[in-house]
Amino acid sequence: MGTTIISPTFLSAYLLLLCLVCCLKEGYGLGRRATAESQHLEHSHTIQVTSLLPSSICSPATKELNKKSSLRVVHKHGPCSQLHRQDKANIPTDAEILRQDEARVKSIHLKLARSSGSSNVDQIDATNLPAKDGRVVGSGNYVVTVGLGTPKKDLTLIFDTGSDITWTQCQPCAGSCYQQLEPVFAPSQSSTYSNISCNSTTCDSLTSATGIKPRCSSSACVYGIQYGDMSFSNGFFAKETLTLTSSDVFKDFLFGCGQNNQGLFRGAAGLIGLGRDKLSLPSQTALKYKGVFSYCLPSSASSTGFLSFGDTGASKSVKFITLSTVSQRSALYGIDITGISVGGQKLSIAASVFTAGGAIIDSGTVITRLPPTAYAALSSEFKKQMSQYPMAPAASKLLDTCYNFTKYSSVNVPKISFFFSGGVEVPIAAEGIFFVRSISQVCLAFARNNNDTDIGIFGNTQQKTLQVVYDVAGGRLGFATGGCT
Repeated sequence: MGTTIISPTFLSAYLLLLCLVCCLKEGYGLGRRATAESQHLEHSHTIQVTSLLPSSICSPATKELNKKSSLRVVHKHGPCSQLHRQDKANIPTDAEILRQDEARVKSIHLKLARSSGSSNVDQIDATNLPAKDGRVVGSGNYVVTVGLGTPKKDLTLIFDTGSDITWTQCQPCAGSCYQQLEPVFAPSQSSTYSNISCNSTTCDSLTSATGIKPRCSSSACVYGIQYGDMSFSNGFFAKETLTLTSSDVFKDFLFGCGQNNQGLFRGAAGLIGLGRDKLSLPSQTALKYKGVFSYCLPSSASSTGFLSFGDTGASKSVKFITLSTVSQRSALYGIDITGISVGGQKLSIAASVFTAGGAIIDSGTVITRLPPTAYAALSSEFKKQMSQYPMAPAASKLLDTCYNFTKYSSVNVPKISFFFSGGVEVPIAAEGIFFVRSISQVCLAFARNNNDTDIGIFGNTQQKTLQVVYDVAGGRLGFATGGCT
């Protein structure tokens, strides 16, 4: 039997073809891996671990004040704030911040319960509020500086979309005043100050803004407002000239001139109410600003943002959603959350989970609150996509999805987006994903409510660097990314 001889030429061609097939397979595999890697990077943030730590140097944002009728926003406890520089000894710990935040959330839930008629708050006496230290009251973190009186006196006030009435501490502090940065406002030194009569419809309007019936003192209207843990302010309801900018001056602005104030907002002179009630600042300035204001919360406590009034400063890339009504008596800003995505993956959450309790957006709540069912889905998918990193112990009962990044110089973190009514997608900035206690304990900055029927809250951590536009008159809310970077 003859032996088949394979020619060298044929053998070379066969081996070359085999190599080409192998190379094509390997190239296809590499291509698939490259595509998968590209898609992974597209849906993740690369974060330098050192950037998670707080800075002691103020680095103003480059896009902060390129708008008319704008005020600079700074974090109350950051290096850009005079409050921080003059009161470093009283900067709250992370544990205190979380306790304050929980107190605020409970206050909001209670406020909504009362708005639904389950508690008759109208019968609380404005002249007989309980005196209790308010150090753990849930309060806003961001402040602006405005002018009050003639001649104007600059005052640092916390702005709050969850409150309606604007108030500041006033001399002679007949009851008590807490420590603040600037001198306490002195009505007697202003030529444009006057009290509101207690026998007026203006005085009566306080009830809807504060939840407390006003009282009289020598025919003057007396307001009272009480916060989360019984901290309070009460004094004379008055009108005065308010100066936001040199070209934005409002005569006869209605505000609370606090003679008795306990525990709230140490360092700040008081509060600007940005809610939807007719006594709020947006309502009182509606003739000029058409009921429109916007803000951008800074990327970190060491940067700056803005609070703008009117629609001239709104980004052209703003996407609007319709504001919803939380309850008939509430002036909070209701929103309709419809979904959440993690790393480009839309979570499987029934629509009924979000509609059961509804939701609001709030400038003063730090950690976003979600229905337990939604939070469980978010946490589970986030853990799945972060499985390459070691986990850390829970920071508190609120924050239970935490990581230890001590061995890393940078980390890849899945992007998170929220979806709202009308299909509007709002991506959360990298700075809005974590609450950082230390590099060894970096926690997902979301928490669960007690049950699915509690109202959800879109908090200020997730709002960082977003321009959030409130068109109160138009009944809509807008979002644009990169508002103050």
